[in-house]
Amino acid sequence: MTASQTGTTGKTLMIVEDEALVAMELRDVLEEAGYHVFDLTERHAEALEVAKRCKPDLALVNIRLAGRDDGIELAEHLKALGIPVVFISGQSSRAHSAETVAIASMPKPYDAADMVIAVAYLLRSLEGDHSLPKPGGLEIFDHNGFDVAPAA
Repeated sequence: MTASQTGTTGKTLMIVEDEALVAMELRDVLEEAGYHVFDLTERHAEALEVAKRCKPDLALVNIRLAGRDDGIELAEHLKALGIPVVFISGQSSRAHSAETVAIASMPKPYDAADMVIAVAYLLRSLEGDHSLPKPGGLEIFDHNGFDVAPAA
């Protein structure tokens, strides 16, 4: 999928993932789709520093991070900064229990190309454009303080 297909050129993303190969593959596919991805991080403190400095349009956060760091706690801090979070984790029940701090969850395993579609959908939805169909596998949370779901 190209940037012209997603219409996303210029949007900025942050990936917080403790699995380096997963993070690098995701970064490469998202950059190929026209996104700017900030430095990959695997720790809460690093991610918070990047977020404060760069203010990404969207953060993709794994729940289990390096060391004993917790992606849910990070999501709380990112939400306070006005940065929407998508959980990218195999821990679906934990992601669902923390739906007040994230806008969505894309459970592992996911295909990197599906993540590109999900990111495009979420960014457009955050801008009020609900013309794209909701990607399969993407769970949207309603109680998050960000407007992602189309008006009823």
